[in-house]
Amino acid sequence: MPSALDTPQGAAELAESLLPPLGNRWLHTQAVAARAVEASEALPENERDLLVAAAWLHDIGYAPELRDTGFHPLDGARHLASLAAPDRLVRLVAHHSGAVYEAEQRGLSAELAVYEREDSPVLDALILADMTTGPAGQRVDFDRRIDEILVRYEPGSEVHNAISKARPYLGAAVERTLARLGAQPM
Repeated sequence: MPSALDTPQGAAELAESLLPPLGNRWLHTQAVAARAVEASEALPENERDLLVAAAWLHDIGYAPELRDTGFHPLDGARHLASLAAPDRLVRLVAHHSGAVYEAEQRGLSAELAVYEREDSPVLDALILADMTTGPAGQRVDFDRRIDEILVRYEPGSEVHNAISKARPYLGAAVERTLARLGAQPM
């Protein structure tokens, strides 16, 4: 039986039930979802809703009521799995934006590995949507977004270290998606 989370509308409703109290995080999520709609043009039509649903849900692990490990990709994926969300959706949330790099910094690699990472155009497009949207929903280019994260998190912190290591991987995903879009401005 299909899950309501299979649809962008169902995913948006779940995100809206958890994220508005987080202020800028909610603004960021809404803008990432809008950016994902644009990036979905790089995908086959049958994968577009999955991308947009993942964009709506990528940061739900920040919701205080879902916090377990304090690592939002893992906490979000675990919550989605508990709701019997589609496996691919759970895995995309678990692995969005180079989560494997931060999991390593936090000593959570084994826990994240429960969710197999797919290297796919869908994950690439999700990375583009997240990594070209600022913390309050503003549109930014990839380098400005990475630089903003590196300024926001103290050098030596898990996030700073992870983003520094992930930058080439994330940049390549953004470039692949732009190439799939025909390098048309978004």
